[in-house]
Amino acid sequence: MTLAVRYLAARTLDTALAESPPLGPDEVEIAPAYVGICGTDLHIFHGDMDARVTAPAVLGHEMSGRIVRVGAGVEDWAPGDAVTVMPLRWDDTCPACHAGHQHICQHLDFIGIDSPGAMQQRWTVPASTLIRLPDSLPLDHAALVEPTAVAVHDVGRAQVRGGEKAVVVGGGPVGILIALVARAAGADVRVVELSPHRRRLAEKLGLTTWDPADDDLPELVRQWTGDAGADVAFEVSGAQGGVDTAVDVLGVRGRLCLVAIHSRPREVNLHRFFWRELTLVGARLYDRTDFERAVTLVADGTVPAEQLISKVVPMAQAPDAFEALEGGGDVMKILVDCTDESQGADQ
Repeated sequence: MTLAVRYLAARTLDTALAESPPLGPDEVEIAPAYVGICGTDLHIFHGDMDARVTAPAVLGHEMSGRIVRVGAGVEDWAPGDAVTVMPLRWDDTCPACHAGHQHICQHLDFIGIDSPGAMQQRWTVPASTLIRLPDSLPLDHAALVEPTAVAVHDVGRAQVRGGEKAVVVGGGPVGILIALVARAAGADVRVVELSPHRRRLAEKLGLTTWDPADDDLPELVRQWTGDAGADVAFEVSGAQGGVDTAVDVLGVRGRLCLVAIHSRPREVNLHRFFWRELTLVGARLYDRTDFERAVTLVADGTVPAEQLISKVVPMAQAPDAFEALEGGGDVMKILVDCTDESQGADQ
């Protein structure tokens, strides 16, 4: 048995003992150290993914930790190794896998959604999902590798090049990471965000922000680009207004990268796509090269993890942390500390 944070029903979590599966020959047992709470976890918390998530469900996929045990068939890994996990298990039989797109397998098991996640004191996963962490990287910082891998994949899908002008619509954790990764790729970046707290944090990181409530965005874009429009926009807000903004800022043959999960259909100005020959690309998840690049970006400080982590809470306070993140504005990233062996289960 292992102590875990479990989703029971909409807006209902507990901290309780969960079954620990036996260790298979190609699996490893990890002691998670820190697990981040992300937007997908909030969707689960709200009950929006009940058709996919089987309760009680152990949450979490943004993690870092150390190996405790290895299966009989596992090579190149040993107890004590610092790791994160690329939480994808694909079937290698579907058309997507045959085309080389295993990360969007048509029967994908996203570990932490479709199967038990990392928010527990012991976690068994396939050895094939492991990503090695440098010993110099603090484990709390390393919990940001997974969302950074998302950003690396997004910037790659958008084909961002040095010298291009990029607009990130939505300054939450993933939006800020996209802005940082795009800047590292040589882009000139602007972040559009309503929250004053998130704008202040972005500015502390050296990013330029725009407030869509008070700023004249069309005029700012005109001045910034010499009336050409942006080369690329990332829609990370998940809101209709964000979609409109991301389309409107683009210049001729601009690229719109859709990152946010939109729970319902949105109106899109298709005339703008026709008139300016725009391109829309979707971006979902990541592959191993994205993860390895993310490790480097977090380890070398390109992604300043310590400035993005708002607080660290014990497992027993995870339900309160989910509620705090619902408010959005005053917090960025909350980590759950899974290392305290004295934490007790709910009665």
